[in-house]
Amino acid sequence: MLGLSRSAAAAIAAAGDVHVDGTVVGKSERVSAGARIDIVMPEPAKPLEIVAEPVEGMRVIYDDDAFVVVDKPVGVAAHAAAGWKGPTVIGGLAAAGYDIATSGAAERQGIVHRLDVGTSGVMVVAKGEHAYSVLKRAFKERTVAKTYHALVQGLPDPVVGTIEAPIGRNPRRDGLYAVLTDGKHAVTHYEVLEAYRSATLLEVRLETGRTHQIRVHMAATKHPCAGDLPYGADPVLAGKLGLERQWLHAVRLGFTHPETGEFVEFESSYPEDLQTALDRLRRAQG
Repeated sequence: MLGLSRSAAAAIAAAGDVHVDGTVVGKSERVSAGARIDIVMPEPAKPLEIVAEPVEGMRVIYDDDAFVVVDKPVGVAAHAAAGWKGPTVIGGLAAAGYDIATSGAAERQGIVHRLDVGTSGVMVVAKGEHAYSVLKRAFKERTVAKTYHALVQGLPDPVVGTIEAPIGRNPRRDGLYAVLTDGKHAVTHYEVLEAYRSATLLEVRLETGRTHQIRVHMAATKHPCAGDLPYGADPVLAGKLGLERQWLHAVRLGFTHPETGEFVEFESSYPEDLQTALDRLRRAQG
């Protein structure tokens, strides 16, 4: 009703700024029909802005007048967001002198899709306004080929399969997602590439693009991404492999060029931490 997110509403209640019939209540309080609810609204947040800041390790894979493709390192957000103080792809491009499309909210101009902060790999950012519109529509209509590699615990059965399960915000854990009956439709296709005693390397293709989709779907099938502790991964295995984040990498991105109409595809190799973890697994197997 107030246009607030769940976390923002919970913060207002936690601060004691919600009264029901004159009594301060918490975020879990139930209300009855006819009750009077008074809320002290916080000061409007200042609009987020793009902060030009070099991003260590971010590499430009391709660049033309329509878009730029980058190899996003782990620990980098796609764009500025409330509560995020770290580096961003947009900020890194701005620091490097790239002109980005002005379409979209101020802090996410040019952004047509995102990768999680803890996920590395190939990502495209629109530079021209026409390219922004075309690419945004392509992601919405699911005509973009998105391929990831994921190292998951155990061995999925079958070795080639599809996971179709709706995803929504986890009602018990802020910032995480879960398979929920009233969630958004989500489809993940996977195929086993390499199998080891404790983990399996998968190639994953996304049909939809829900937040944390691969992480949620793999965790729901009891095969969480190695190192993904928030989604139930084994900390002992993560320690053995030297992982401090989920083993998940966007290896390939393909789409129709918004200006030429040709299909283009871009790839990213594994970063050092993921390659090291995979090498350790291979040595243990041998």
